[in-house]
Amino acid sequence: MSEVVYEETATMIAAGELQSFVPFGREHCRNHPNAFNLQLRELQPASELWSSDGAAGLVGSLQEVSLQERERECWQLRKGSTGIKEEDVEFEEELYAAGNVVVWSQGSRTQASTVYKAFTVDSPVQQALWCNFAVPQNNNDEEEVEHTVCIVQSSCVNVHSVTGKDFISPLPFQVSNVWATEFGLLLERKNTVNETQLSCPGEPLPTVFSMLHPLDEIAPVVCKPSGMFDGSCVQYASDSTMKIVFTCCRPSLVVSYDSVQGTHSVWGLRKVTHDECSKVLRHLSEPAGMPQGMMASGFLTSHLRNMSCLDSPGGHAAPGLGPGTGTSFAVGSPLHYSVLHSHQSKILTSSPGVHPRVHSPSISNMAALSRAHSPGMAAPSFSGASRFNASFHSPSSRGHHGLLPSPNSTVNETVLLPEMEPIVPDLCMEQLWSETSPAGFHRNMSSQASKVFLTSDLCENRYLCFLVESHQQLRCVKFIESNETSQLIFPSVTTIPAKDAEPLQTIDAMLVLEACGSLVLYTGITRVSKVYVRGLLSPTFNITNHLPHLSAAVENVSTPANAGSRHIQRLDEDVMPSPVSELRSPNIKHHEASFLEDYTFQQTSPYIHALRDPVCNRVTLELSSGTMLRISIPEIATSELVRKCLQAIRFILPKEAAMKVLVKWYNVYNAPGGQSAHAEWNQFVTCFLTLMGYNTERLAWTRHLHFEMPLSPVIAAKRSRPSDGGSDEDWDYLLASHYHRQINSQPVFSSEESSGTNDMSSASSPYSPSLKLDNSAPLFPHIPALFYVLHLLYQELQLDELHRARASSLVCLLQQLARDLQLEEYIDLYWRDYPSLMSCFTESCIIDQALIGQMQSPSFLRSEPPCVFSWLSRCLRGEVTPPFPYLPDICQRTRLLVLSYALYIIGDDNATSTDVSKYLVKLSAGQKSSAIDLQYRRQSTVKVKFSSESLAEQLVVWLTSEGFTLKDLESVPFGVALPIREAIYRCREQPCSNWSEEVCLLIGRQDLTKQAHKTTLAKNRGSLGSGLSLKPPATTEADEEEDGMSDIIQEVTGLIWSQDLRVQEVRRLLQSSRPVRVSVVQLPEVSDHEYIEEKENKLLQLCQRTMALPVGRGLFTLFSYHPVPTEPLPVPKLNLTGRAPPRNTMVDLNSGNIDVPPNMTSWPSFHNGVAAGLKIAPASQVDSAWIAYNKPKSPELANEYAGFLMALGLNGHLTKLATLNIHDYLTKGHEMTSIGLLLGVSSAKLGTMDMSITRLLSIHIPALLPPTSTELDVPHNVQVAAVIGIGLVYQGTGHRHNAEVLLSEIGRPPGPEMEYCTDRESYSLAAGLALGMVCLGHGSNLIGMTDLNVPEQLYQYMVGGHRRAQAGASRERHKSPSYQIKEGDTINVDVTCPGATLALAMIYLKTNNRSIADWLKPPDTWFLLDFIKPEFLLLRTLARCIIMWDEILPNTEWVKSNIPQIMRGNFDLSEDFNMGAMAQAQDYITAGACLALGLRFAGSANSDAFDCLYDSAMTFMTIMSLTGAGAVAATGNYNLQTGLSMILLAMSMVMSGTGNLKVLQLCRFLHKRTGGEMNYGFHMAHHMALGLLFLGGGRYTLSTSNSAIAALLCALYPHFPAHSTDNRYHLQALRHLAVLAAEPRLLVPVDVDSLKPCYALLEVTYKETKWYDETTVELMAPTMLPELHLLKRVKVKGPRYWELSVDLSKETQHLKSILSRDGVLYVKLRAGQLPYKDDPQGWKSLLATTVNHRNSGVRAFKPEAISTFTSEPALISFAEFFCKSSDGIKHREDTLALFSAMLYECVTQECPEMLPTYVAIEQAVGALSRGGLQQTFPLWQLRLVVELWDSRMLRGPANRHDTLLTSEFLPVMKNVVDVALDDWLRDNSSVLRSYMRGGVLSKDAQSTMLACFLVYRSIPFLKNTHTQLEGCRSFGEVLARGRQLGIPLRDLLRLTPILLDPACGSQLPLGLPLQALSS
Repeated sequence: MSEVVYEETATMIAAGELQSFVPFGREHCRNHPNAFNLQLRELQPASELWSSDGAAGLVGSLQEVSLQERERECWQLRKGSTGIKEEDVEFEEELYAAGNVVVWSQGSRTQASTVYKAFTVDSPVQQALWCNFAVPQNNNDEEEVEHTVCIVQSSCVNVHSVTGKDFISPLPFQVSNVWATEFGLLLERKNTVNETQLSCPGEPLPTVFSMLHPLDEIAPVVCKPSGMFDGSCVQYASDSTMKIVFTCCRPSLVVSYDSVQGTHSVWGLRKVTHDECSKVLRHLSEPAGMPQGMMASGFLTSHLRNMSCLDSPGGHAAPGLGPGTGTSFAVGSPLHYSVLHSHQSKILTSSPGVHPRVHSPSISNMAALSRAHSPGMAAPSFSGASRFNASFHSPSSRGHHGLLPSPNSTVNETVLLPEMEPIVPDLCMEQLWSETSPAGFHRNMSSQASKVFLTSDLCENRYLCFLVESHQQLRCVKFIESNETSQLIFPSVTTIPAKDAEPLQTIDAMLVLEACGSLVLYTGITRVSKVYVRGLLSPTFNITNHLPHLSAAVENVSTPANAGSRHIQRLDEDVMPSPVSELRSPNIKHHEASFLEDYTFQQTSPYIHALRDPVCNRVTLELSSGTMLRISIPEIATSELVRKCLQAIRFILPKEAAMKVLVKWYNVYNAPGGQSAHAEWNQFVTCFLTLMGYNTERLAWTRHLHFEMPLSPVIAAKRSRPSDGGSDEDWDYLLASHYHRQINSQPVFSSEESSGTNDMSSASSPYSPSLKLDNSAPLFPHIPALFYVLHLLYQELQLDELHRARASSLVCLLQQLARDLQLEEYIDLYWRDYPSLMSCFTESCIIDQALIGQMQSPSFLRSEPPCVFSWLSRCLRGEVTPPFPYLPDICQRTRLLVLSYALYIIGDDNATSTDVSKYLVKLSAGQKSSAIDLQYRRQSTVKVKFSSESLAEQLVVWLTSEGFTLKDLESVPFGVALPIREAIYRCREQPCSNWSEEVCLLIGRQDLTKQAHKTTLAKNRGSLGSGLSLKPPATTEADEEEDGMSDIIQEVTGLIWSQDLRVQEVRRLLQSSRPVRVSVVQLPEVSDHEYIEEKENKLLQLCQRTMALPVGRGLFTLFSYHPVPTEPLPVPKLNLTGRAPPRNTMVDLNSGNIDVPPNMTSWPSFHNGVAAGLKIAPASQVDSAWIAYNKPKSPELANEYAGFLMALGLNGHLTKLATLNIHDYLTKGHEMTSIGLLLGVSSAKLGTMDMSITRLLSIHIPALLPPTSTELDVPHNVQVAAVIGIGLVYQGTGHRHNAEVLLSEIGRPPGPEMEYCTDRESYSLAAGLALGMVCLGHGSNLIGMTDLNVPEQLYQYMVGGHRRAQAGASRERHKSPSYQIKEGDTINVDVTCPGATLALAMIYLKTNNRSIADWLKPPDTWFLLDFIKPEFLLLRTLARCIIMWDEILPNTEWVKSNIPQIMRGNFDLSEDFNMGAMAQAQDYITAGACLALGLRFAGSANSDAFDCLYDSAMTFMTIMSLTGAGAVAATGNYNLQTGLSMILLAMSMVMSGTGNLKVLQLCRFLHKRTGGEMNYGFHMAHHMALGLLFLGGGRYTLSTSNSAIAALLCALYPHFPAHSTDNRYHLQALRHLAVLAAEPRLLVPVDVDSLKPCYALLEVTYKETKWYDETTVELMAPTMLPELHLLKRVKVKGPRYWELSVDLSKETQHLKSILSRDGVLYVKLRAGQLPYKDDPQGWKSLLATTVNHRNSGVRAFKPEAISTFTSEPALISFAEFFCKSSDGIKHREDTLALFSAMLYECVTQECPEMLPTYVAIEQAVGALSRGGLQQTFPLWQLRLVVELWDSRMLRGPANRHDTLLTSEFLPVMKNVVDVALDDWLRDNSSVLRSYMRGGVLSKDAQSTMLACFLVYRSIPFLKNTHTQLEGCRSFGEVLARGRQLGIPLRDLLRLTPILLDPACGSQLPLGLPLQALSS
């Protein structure tokens, strides 16, 4: 065993804040009314009971409360996590259990604890723990984690999830312990005495079980031990000596302890594999598979009889062969005598060395177990109990044993072992490591670990530690996760002496309590220091007593940081005060208890007795007095810079060296006496340099860092109190501060400053000999590597605006190291970055040449310094660049930006995937393996699949995948960020509709973000969640609410129909909840009584209309309401009363004056219920309970509820109704309820062939029942509904059996008695419609139905003829003919024709099958025409047209073409023909053609179709208005009215959802006609038309899919009921099936900023079809979209809104999901634009002003007006504060103008985020021209901006629109910089020359300007290059050398005059003026 690696002696750190700790649950329980507390209260007053003042009180109370009661208290703490990002919120969670109560509380240091949940259970809590269960999601592999609390009682486990689910899982056995794992719970079974007797002869039962979910079965765990003894052996974990002591989730481990061998083992826990499962389960079916197998199955019977084995007949124990002896023997019952003999030779033996025990097999059974061990629980309560009988046939735990079933098994067994599948194990424990048996292991003394935990050290090594209390040691096992598989490797074990220990996760350390009582901090196995806890020193202790010789002068006691210096004193441990009064006890090895008994009460002061509950860096100390204290251990660093430096150091150094540095630093930083934040960096520098061998006292710039440092731990206490007077050190500190130096370098102070530097230099001269490095220092060899790493860190900091300030601190350290390593180029680089700062540093330390060899100069340290800005700059200039070095995980920003430039500027598609190494070279430290490298590369190739080609899109998608956000972009310096901003800008213009939410956020398209967010949101409540205000307005007047139409969203309808109040009008027409106005004038001759009758008759007529309204209202309010689950659905009343003017007297039908038909209101109230139910949107949260909750109490509302059920089916919610409830409703036998339910359920299961629903329907259809079954008395209408239900459930499936039955049902003959005699037409029609639906659109491809001759049979039903013999099952039923109706053997065409016609139409729908269509032609002779009812002509025409779907044309000629020739020609009056018949035929055929036209163009709003239908309607209206004329007389008013209704319905189908005014006027006209012929049916038709016209309040329209056409044919069947109880020809309930044809196609643009609906221009492109080419139309949304399959793309057009394109040729799902969620399409207004509502013509926009004069735009722009054009708060504030001259600040006019111009440009260019860049450029240029720059960073940025601009301009002006800085702004700024630098150069060319010759730099402002010049002109460091620019003779030579050095031509031209002619600096050789070159 390796001992502790490295130990710092005599150091000490101070623990942070001390709080006394009492578990919150205890406090809470004191007030909790549970039995345990009441009992305690009787014994002792509560205040004393929990008193924590010293041990005496506690012990006193403990004696009175029985100890076991007290022991039950337990608690655990963990780090709290909320839904928010982990690091944001830090609090602790406590789970406390005592008695029957469990309290889960949360609290933090800043916030008091609160109870989160408290649970009380029935029996005492044995254990309470947190556990996460993985719940697999049904659709895909991913699992959802359910966070729960598990409370273990003796008989069950209660599981309470955070989401509010509660489970109770019974336990089939007694549990000794429960463990939480990654997969769920692990249960350990308690071993009982009974079983230990069993364990010798039989095979032991499994001891470890798993429960993956509270609803899952408890399954045994399989274990896979490693070792030489058959490694592949898989068996149940059944070793009763194995105790689990620890489990953890990541990595998934279990640690167990073997009580016989005294060793611990580590097991990996994972899901069981298929092979292992089958291996374990195979032994059932495999009798003698393994040679050593022996089995005594006699035990099975005895087990099942619940006897102990030794009582079993003939069972005898083998004495002396117990489990310990290495051989074990199987004992069989007499039945197995032969078996025993034949196998005696194969008794197992094993060498004790390998495994000292071998078990014999047995079959276990769980049922016996549950009876035997838990008397308090009946066996049935465990569901799987009986299954356990057969399930444990397992092999033993050490070695294979087969199962030999007895050849003559007893009757008993066969009875008790039914065929059951065994319980399949879920988890497998695989042994990973086992410790070697300890040497001094005594049988009587357990070495079981009392605590196990994982910890990691500062260098990322991970350890599994277990504390063995009896040995007082902590064993730390190092483990490594290998990367191929999830295997763990355990290389080494280290032992640390310890009495207790706890890990501190967040600071990678652990706190160890040593036997002597002191606290020590370790990181991994490295000892860091002792921990000093304030207040725990013994009271006698005093510094002076112990340390008399330390009271000497403070000066010679040095800081711990000076360990390397020569004069430090060793502070030995015995000299140091022990932080805790130690127990100087002999190191005894007794048991824990004895140790405590002897020594507990000797001490007067309390000492630390144990540690517990670590969370993050806090831990609880348990004191001997019983009190508890919570302390926190400080972190390793608080400053970000120090933390990053430490990371880099750790990365590059070997682990041992790194550990030394980190431990040393930790001690320096956390020395007692407190730390101060601003000194942290200074402390770090001092510590770091000291470790490298510097003497920081002697270096001028580090000397002042000293006095901040706390000196030594002892003196620190004195130093920590603030001193009143100052000291000289303070002044020195100020003089040496950065600020002082920067100010000094200003030219103003030049005179004093020069003298100051002389002082400094003179000051450093005496020390010159001592400025050497100590080569024995630990970090001396690593200086070059460390320098390089810190240099790369410096480059990383430069790329982050937030960290750049820290770079200047780092640069001081770097320049010192660079000087001493004599790296001139690096010094020059630092000087260029911080000229004013660097010129103050002059000292360097001498490193002997001899010692240079000791330094390990790494291969990666190059003489040319890596500079990230110059790399990016070369990139922009298009030069070849070497890969840039970076540190993985530390220099993330460098990596991101370098790869972004490579991808976007160089244009390498693979830069981010395969070619990373071209651009980045990864520094590999000694300790990192290359495996990580490969893995990293693999991962990045997989990561992003680019869907798009353009580089900008690739860049944006890649950055997002790397987690780069807008916030990060803001901190990137403006020059570096410009290309990324440009890429973002390009993507913003043309985004992909399928980008993820994060990408849309990055490119600043909130509209798309919101849209993407909607799609990913799991069904949020209602489709309009997330703050969108499409809520219906709250109406105030009471009567408004009752009409059931208040939920139409006014904001949307107000935009669609903004000019008028048509929606209000529709509400008025469709409301049925208010009394109607009955105005009858009383004529003088009418008596009062007659007058009342007259009024009531009039009311009866009006009521016909009122009763028909709900059908239309249901369509109008379709899916517009989200119900509240706690309130019943409001159903408006159906009001059938009237009010008579002038006195408003009530008129009522129930007065008895006139006859009112019975049951008149039953169907209307059914429709009313449907209308109310249809309001519920499909996305609402509706469940079974809510449906039942709506059931009305009063029986007269039953019809409404029946309708409500049907409506729930139509919107898909009825699938949630429990089957039980469905049967419950049906058994009531209420006819309406059955109809509603059957139709509803079938609609909800449309086309699914659902078996349970089929059974439900078949009961109600005699034809589907077996012929011999009991005849059920099913009401006729219910049969009709059930038949249609079959059609719906089997829609489009072509199901043969159903088709056959339905075909014969069309012609079902009337039966004897009164069966099937009434309303036969509706049944036959229903069968026809259902047949059509089953075979919908199949045409002639009806597979497997050729023998049925479907079309021929239907044709026969249609035209008549002999009835065929009934085939098959139904023959019996129709033997005797009807006694009522004499039909003979011919088909009754009047009954069968409509069903057959529509069945043909639906089967051949859209097939264009001409031969079938010709069957349906109207006859062409007068003779034949007389044989057909005119109504059937309508149906035939309709059927023929929709079969010939593609021939329907939207014009009058086509409509007329359907009328046969003989009717259109000239009539020969001599022929005998009936004028009336002809007129009727013509009208009906026209109506049929119009209906077909309506279906063909349903929902298309096709204007041609509409005009054609409108003309036909007008023709009909004209004929009807000629009252008394021959035409009306001939046709009959009824027929004309029917035709008109059909045409009106056709029109409203075409215009569905559009609210067309002409149709609305027609409907209103017909609404007013209530007299005479206008019966209930016509009103129903007209109001259905009105409902379709405003379908769903304008949000829905009709589809023309096959399914929709079928639904419309059912709903709009052209024979409407004559009165409200009429179901003879068509069941009224079917009218509502029109809903199945509705689909949402309204697109509502919603402004993403205001969340209000708005107008937006759409461009819709149609696909090419045979009727028209690809066309594009512009629509103003909100608008109805055409059917999606016709469209190619939908695009939101500019210029007002950001463009957004949805390409439908790729996939329509995205748009469908938008439409289904109320069609909300988020759009974003461009800056500078106004919405259409405010500015319809677009004349007020910001750009409109520029029309008249080209550049008056900027001048005309008033910053005040900005708020009208943009909602960006940042821009508005900018305008407010920077673009207006306020009183307080007098801006210069030109500055204001400039800022206004910037603002204008940002707004008009639509890139407000560029404003900071503009301002930054302006600031940089201003500072340069004023000469006020302290550092050259802004010029670097300017240079990058200019280079990007140049590279874009080079590609030609065509690319200008892509660049962000398009205006004249940049050239102007560039010019200012050029002028400033040229002026400086003209005056100071000598400074530049002296620099080029390598002269010493002066320290005035010149050096700053020189640095600016060099950076901006990109002149390289020339001192060491072989190519010199000096001494060129000719211009050509200059050019050639400049090319070699890589100086751009433009900058070279600036230098030429100086280089060529030193005398005349300002003359150019070519005689060109300077300005000419500035371009």
